Amino acid sequence: MKTGSLAHLPAGLAEQQASGFWTTARMAGVAIIVPLLAFAFIGPMLIDIDPLAQDYEAVLISPGDAAHILGTDHFGRSMLARLAFGAQLSFVMAFVTALTAAVPGILLGILAAARGGLIERGLVALSDIVLALPGLLLVLLLLAFAPGQFGPLYLGLALYLWVEFFRVARIETARVMTSPSVEATRLLGFGRFYIVTRIIFPALAGPMITLFAFATGSAIIAVSTLSAIHVGLRPPTPELGAMIVELMPYYSEAPLQIMMPAAAIFLLVLALQLLAGRKS
Repeated sequence: MKTGSLAHLPAGLAEQQASGFWTTARMAGVAIIVPLLAFAFIGPMLIDIDPLAQDYEAVLISPGDAAHILGTDHFGRSMLARLAFGAQLSFVMAFVTALTAAVPGILLGILAAARGGLIERGLVALSDIVLALPGLLLVLLLLAFAPGQFGPLYLGLALYLWVEFFRVARIETARVMTSPSVEATRLLGFGRFYIVTRIIFPALAGPMITLFAFATGSAIIAVSTLSAIHVGLRPPTPELGAMIVELMPYYSEAPLQIMMPAAAIFLLVLALQLLAGRKS
């Protein structure tokens, strides 16, 4: 029997593992994130409003106005359009950053555990060096070369986040490599490629999905935080953290406008945390 894939598990076991994945927390996460992503990706096509268009005759209009459902900001820009574009931008940036960190982190973790020796020691030393530098400080160092640009922000976050994928992948791969299933597979004459693709990758799927959801949420918070301290993406870019900072001087006149981007960040991160939840 081939191992490492739900399709080759004994009858009934695959269904049990698949159903065990969909915990109440994960279903709640899906229920939150699906409408958010629909608003972020489909909303801009339906709204058809320029999020950068200013209208000084419609400044700080309260939500519920016929022409501006969610009101306007201090430049008369549509909050509905800016929230949709901001949620899209935050999620895409965080997703791409987490993906860029996950791919090399997982592959290097598998390589370190499978080869051992000098390669493993070198990769572990590299990960320790990265961990010795606070994540936000690493991002700030790169942003110093191009303030307010996406490239250094994305690269700095990815360089820091890959370490967690590497460490977990290395530990899990080392555990799987010493398991009876791998020993039996080797005795049957299957090569390293089969072991990696059919046993190790499926074994890593659960932990990596959890880590990926956490990393995406962490990236959303980091991007918003850096924008809040004026070193991330800068206005007029409709980024959720930057929107909060822009509207902060008008909190007494437009408290709801400040709460909306904050609520979008909270719901995105909450949904990702719920999706990352493991069944106890």
